[in-house]
Amino acid sequence: MNYWLMKSEPDVYGIDHLMRESNKTDHWDGVRNYQVRNMMRDEMKKGDLAFFYHSNCKPPGIAGIVEIVRAGYPDFTAFDPESKYYDPKSDPDNPRWFMVDVKFNKKFKRFISLDEIRQHPQLREMLIVRKGNRLSITPVSKHEWDTILELS
Repeated sequence: MNYWLMKSEPDVYGIDHLMRESNKTDHWDGVRNYQVRNMMRDEMKKGDLAFFYHSNCKPPGIAGIVEIVRAGYPDFTAFDPESKYYDPKSDPDNPRWFMVDVKFNKKFKRFISLDEIRQHPQLREMLIVRKGNRLSITPVSKHEWDTILELS
């Protein structure tokens, strides 16, 4: 099993939105970064777990956990001219962009802020705390995963 951290802006699509979805499941679309696309396409597997991270808010941080319930598949929003994620260079026969399906697993009783994460020496290697990290999905080590769970 792999562990991940998946960022989303809570006013656009936060953990509460996912909780209200049918079956508490939705696709994670709109990724337009090749490194993240490769992780979704090649590394994220059904059964993997991810922290749901609220970004671009005050304070940013981890709100809960989601499970990957469908491994990477072509992001159909790239083919839809009406979608904000439309990419005319993406071809259904040779898709450029991928997505996964996630299912709500758990909302933490307390929000774990980025500042709190930074205060723990055992989390200093987490990609989320590194300056300049702008990736919307990052891998999380088993040690980092367990440490965050202890904080929750």
